[in-house]
Amino acid sequence: MKKTALVIMAAGMGTRFGKGIKQLAPVGPKGEIIMDYSIRDALEAGFNKVVFIIRKDIEEEFRKVIGERIEKITEVAYAFQDMEDIPEGFSVPDGRTKPWGTGHAVLAAKKVLDEPFAVINADDYYGKEAYVKVHDYLVSEQPEDGKLHICMAGFRLGNTLSDNGSVTRGICHIENGQLTGVAETHNIYKTETGAEERKEDGTSQVLDTKSLVSMNMWGLTPTFMETLEAGFKEFLAGIEPGDIKKEYLLPELVDRLIQSGKARVDVLETKDEWFGVTYQEDKETVMAAFRALTEAGVYPDGLYD
Repeated sequence: MKKTALVIMAAGMGTRFGKGIKQLAPVGPKGEIIMDYSIRDALEAGFNKVVFIIRKDIEEEFRKVIGERIEKITEVAYAFQDMEDIPEGFSVPDGRTKPWGTGHAVLAAKKVLDEPFAVINADDYYGKEAYVKVHDYLVSEQPEDGKLHICMAGFRLGNTLSDNGSVTRGICHIENGQLTGVAETHNIYKTETGAEERKEDGTSQVLDTKSLVSMNMWGLTPTFMETLEAGFKEFLAGIEPGDIKKEYLLPELVDRLIQSGKARVDVLETKDEWFGVTYQEDKETVMAAFRALTEAGVYPDGLYD
């Protein structure tokens, strides 16, 4: 069986969630966390390695809550995202406290990855279909045309909204199944009739709930890591003096690669409902969703019983 890894980004700060480490919040009937379900779905789809990207300061609690449990069922590796971990010749701007973003998080796993891999957020539930589609893509042969061949799971906007506040989504532009661009769209609210973007000038724009959006679920290759590393140096070199918040984001890099003709990104549509814990209030909704999935037989009553 070809080796494929599931890379889980779990180093985020979760500032909108409130107190506690939101990636470790219990949501399942027997205290399972969202990652438990993601890993189960990924292993069923054929993935056979898990890489956790975490912060060093949460390592002990992280291993206790989930790491030691997963180590019993599959190969596990750890990578640590550290704001100070930047290339030689660069320095962290004075006053910066925010991590460098999703691109830097994935780059932290470079040393423990030499196989095709999927990337996901720790606090997002993606459903089963996406893992199967991404895995099958990663183990299939791609044309040797000098381009990076990667994929992205595309979720319907209407399946990714929160009842408890606004969300930011990368709305995808797609032609012939390939991603041609991602429009990062902020302040998207669920409405009685669908969804709308509320702009700073007080106006709003109705959005098509069937539009596909990126939920940071990517299918990538070891070769992509070289591009990611080079891109991070360019990013750091381009930071304006005094800018302490700019982030190196995976979707923005992918967009640049598409526009420059260096990458082809196949969009794999999934009709599963996404849900996650963005706000503290989302937790009750997520717990109810997992109860419903358990009652429907999608998952056993207790993943590890």
